[in-house]
Amino acid sequence: MSAPWWDSDWKDRSSPENRVHVGNLPWGTDERSLKDAFANYGPRSAEIVTDRETGRARGFGFVNFEDNKSMNDAIQGMNGQEVGGRNITVDKANDRPRRWRA
Repeated sequence: MSAPWWDSDWKDRSSPENRVHVGNLPWGTDERSLKDAFANYGPRSAEIVTDRETGRARGFGFVNFEDNKSMNDAIQGMNGQEVGGRNITVDKANDRPRRWRA
């Protein structure tokens, strides 16, 4: 049974996510260029976090991978590398909790 105030796109997240947090991104980075930067590691998708009010990028994003090995290889290979003139930080992202909707 589902409660309407829980996130409607909730999926069973019992398996760990293969997702990395990428920080210190240049402001001009878009999702395609972020995914392209990780192309050697087989990214499934990428997203840039934007400000709700202005729509501008906030300087960080996330990249999703098919498996744990690809994710760990990307962390090892990309952490500290230069993307768009800035040295990025790459770490395993925390699992996303359920979101409460009012």
